Amino acid sequence: QVQVVESGGGLVQAGGSLRLSCAASGGTFSRYTMGWFRQAPGKEREFLKGISWSGEDAYYIDPVKGRFTISRDNAKNTVSLHMNSLKPEDTAVYYCAARLGVCTNCMSPTAYDYWGQGTQVTVSS
Repeated sequence: QVQVVESGGGLVQAGGSLRLSCAASGGTFSRYTMGWFRQAPGKEREFLKGISWSGEDAYYIDPVKGRFTISRDNAKNTVSLHMNSLKPEDTAVYYCAARLGVCTNCMSPTAYDYWGQGTQVTVSS
């Protein structure tokens, strides 16, 4: 059973930066496509960034393009989400997810097999 644990959330002022980390255990990390999602109160879970097992393919959505980047370290079984120029509308619970192998629709929550418990990010104005 794969376990996914996020860390690094917190309170930050608008314009600031945060780095979220996700540690995965219980499987062969290098075989997993990893994704980051977020969910604000009253809203659906929203895809942010994804990265293939090799790190060669990255997936993203426009609202965070240029502000968020994703990276992975297969030797450490970790994936990170680097968030810059944060805005109050980025306030949400951020989730890390893992999928064994490649995916054809990496932006859908249903494409992922394992999820972390989430970490809160609050951006003050």
